[in-house]
Amino acid sequence: MRLDPITLPLDMHAFAERLRQLREQRGLTQVRLAELLGMAPRSYNRWERGGNTPHLDMLIRIADILQVNLDELVGRADPQTQPLIHNHDLHQLVRQLDELPDEDQRALIRVMDGLVQRARIDRVVGKAQIKPTRRARAA
Repeated sequence: MRLDPITLPLDMHAFAERLRQLREQRGLTQVRLAELLGMAPRSYNRWERGGNTPHLDMLIRIADILQVNLDELVGRADPQTQPLIHNHDLHQLVRQLDELPDEDQRALIRVMDGLVQRARIDRVVGKAQIKPTRRARAA
């Protein structure tokens, strides 16, 4: 007995809009999300235009990448929160961190903390260079 791929009865326009909103909230382009799904961007674009809807197996992959559950993805529930990590590659790595030995986790924390501190300093230095001082404005 052969089973056809399962498709869910969706309001195609509502699904297309929800998909677009979730993708944009996560900072992904259509091309990047299609790449993460292993499909042609043109085919993905049809989903966001409401021309086609994905099969259940692809809905599951989309939900995993966008960090939502299926009910949130298909509009049966409101999305709970913004994802904690917008970058999909980084999100995938973070999911694997607990498997690392404690020593490696501590080393990774030091590296990440250093990068965050450097970014903060760069922002402060960048803002200080842009703002004129009181003396410069008075002159």
